[in-house]
Amino acid sequence: MGTSQQHRKVSDKDKIDQLQEELLRTQLKYQRILERLEKENKDLRKLVLQKDDKGIHQRKLKKSLIDMYSEVLDILSDYDANYNTQDHLPRVVVVGDQSAGKTSVLEMIAQARIFPRGSGEMMTRSPVKVTLSEGPHHVAMFKDSSREFDLSKETDLAALRNEIEVRMRKSVKNGQTVSPETISLSVKGPGIQRMVLVDLPGVINTVTSGMAPDTKDTIFNISKAYMLNPNAIILCIQDGSVDAERSIVTDLVSQMDPQGRRTIFVLTKVDLAEKNVASPNRIQQIIEGKLFPMKALGYFAVVTGKGNSNESIDSIKDYEEEFFQGSSLLKKGMLKAHQVTTKNLSLAVSDCFWKMVRESIEQQADAFKATRFNLETEWKNNYPRLRELDRNELFEKAKNEILDEVISLTQVTPKHWEEILQRTMWERVSTHVIENIYLPAAQTMNSGTFNTTVDIKLKQWTDKQLPNKAVEVAWETLQQEFSRFMTEQKGKEHDDIFDKLKESVKEESIKRHKWNEQAEDSLRVIQHNALEDRSISDKQQWDAAIHFMEDTLQSRLKDTESVIRDMVGPDWKERWISWTSRSPDQHTRNETKKELEKMLKVNEDHPAYLANDEVTTVRKNLEARAVEVDPVLIKDTWHQVYRRHFLKSALDHCNLCRRGFYYYQRHFVDSELECNDVVLFWRIQRMLGITANTLRQQLINTEVRRLEKNVKEVLEDFAEDGDKKVTLLTGKRVQLAEDLKKVREIQEKLEAFIEALHQEK
Repeated sequence: MGTSQQHRKVSDKDKIDQLQEELLRTQLKYQRILERLEKENKDLRKLVLQKDDKGIHQRKLKKSLIDMYSEVLDILSDYDANYNTQDHLPRVVVVGDQSAGKTSVLEMIAQARIFPRGSGEMMTRSPVKVTLSEGPHHVAMFKDSSREFDLSKETDLAALRNEIEVRMRKSVKNGQTVSPETISLSVKGPGIQRMVLVDLPGVINTVTSGMAPDTKDTIFNISKAYMLNPNAIILCIQDGSVDAERSIVTDLVSQMDPQGRRTIFVLTKVDLAEKNVASPNRIQQIIEGKLFPMKALGYFAVVTGKGNSNESIDSIKDYEEEFFQGSSLLKKGMLKAHQVTTKNLSLAVSDCFWKMVRESIEQQADAFKATRFNLETEWKNNYPRLRELDRNELFEKAKNEILDEVISLTQVTPKHWEEILQRTMWERVSTHVIENIYLPAAQTMNSGTFNTTVDIKLKQWTDKQLPNKAVEVAWETLQQEFSRFMTEQKGKEHDDIFDKLKESVKEESIKRHKWNEQAEDSLRVIQHNALEDRSISDKQQWDAAIHFMEDTLQSRLKDTESVIRDMVGPDWKERWISWTSRSPDQHTRNETKKELEKMLKVNEDHPAYLANDEVTTVRKNLEARAVEVDPVLIKDTWHQVYRRHFLKSALDHCNLCRRGFYYYQRHFVDSELECNDVVLFWRIQRMLGITANTLRQQLINTEVRRLEKNVKEVLEDFAEDGDKKVTLLTGKRVQLAEDLKKVREIQEKLEAFIEALHQEK
């Protein structure tokens, strides 16, 4: 009896094994039929898409649904959620421990080896958003570039991998290892499932040498930020070839999605796991979600190659299919057929993604609609009379104003230029003319020596300093006029939001402007010729020179009087009215001044130099009045007293020379009146007029146009520099307009996407 029962048990076991074997063969048979049909369908769709692509049906292809959705995500990534409208739109977030095969899974889904690779080192240094969609050709493109990479060509694949690596390294700031900046990429191709995936840097347990100290925390924070989105699908990648207990990412995913409502678990390198794991039941426990507490919507097992980075996607697919066909994991029912291969994973993830999109998109659109209403209300309350101009529109408005202001420079009259140039030039050189040319020459004994001294000093001045000083004055005058037009407030039309930008454009344009280098050489010849001319042609010119000389000397005399007043302190009248007194030093200087004035009264033709015996006499006379004085103080006081005496004498002489034009025409022959100083001032005045005229021509004909060109170049450079615009156009008004523009754009694109989504249903 026992033997027959045992025999029945054996036969039942054989029947179960046969049934399992038959079931597996049937599953594999239908799997192959399904794959064949999918391949045929893929080829047919490729043909249809190519026909559409060539325009055979003469209809304009609409933007694909996934591209519309990806655009919304790109805009949201640039949007700073100041108004608590968080980005809760679904995307597939790919997380895993470093070297778990995360990127390889993504490449299998994208059907191309698109990512940089290295042996054990961190390759994903920033999030990479990949928008997958179907298309006739297998191509990839960055969102900010028009270049299309042909993924069927190895050279293009290598270029794409290199470009991704370059962009990652650029996004990583100095001293950091990873970056939160997202690189956005789209991949199209026949049979590719539509979805948006974000590949994140691999989670690490230890910071190794060469990494920034905060790398581990930064990766955790980036991963958490993406997984905190309640509508994000978490694609959790676990390396099947290592002990599950060593995984860090599973704990992190459990914290973010404790119920496993939006997590899909993927076990990679199952081929290695089957070879190395002593108990295959562990793989079954992992896939059934029983080995660790992390819960998931679905569990998948995949093989992503033999570890050779040069393997093609097709060869990996073939290897994966062969492995699972012969795997005991499937034969013994530890894995179900729908749980294996990246093909099935891709279909499941895509279905889950679109289910999540359909469930959440309306709610997100309503949230942005409410945000838009709040922003528009805030604008109406704060800026009721202003148009909503975002940063780029404000820049364009400011650009037009600046160009108008530069054009205003060309409308400055020649007379205005010459008046400013002549006045500024004289302000700049008058001290040199008086101190280094006129005063030394005027203290000579006769007119011959005066003229010789003047000619030598004028020649030296023209050869070395004067042309350079003139160009400096012209350049500064151009800057001042440019600044005046740029900073001049236009009454009610003035908008102070542009002030910072205009100032920066002005400074940068001036910095780039260089005066024509040949200007000094031509100016030197003109100035030299002007100063050599002594022929005053008429009485009017003579009177103008007298007036010029008189104004100059009176100005110097006024300055000298002021210096003396500071030296000697207030006079008796000021002391009585203001109840002030002289300091001891001022008292000493006042007594010294009186003594020196006595000396000048005795000898009105006293030379400029005070002899040592005269200094001793003055000191003794002061000591006799109980005033102790230093010889240095006597000489210092003498300089100012004599200067005042000389200037007064020169002014008296200038007055006498008013009638000197007649004698000048006769070369002062048989005349006691000599007015060579008037001739000097005429020469200076004429040189200033000719210089101003020459510089004005250079300004109008050359320099204003060159400055205008610089301004245009600066504006073009600023227009392309987003960071510069953010720095120069700031404030609540700008930020509010920017937010309004973004929210409107997001809402409109969301509504267009929702409409297209309903039509596809």
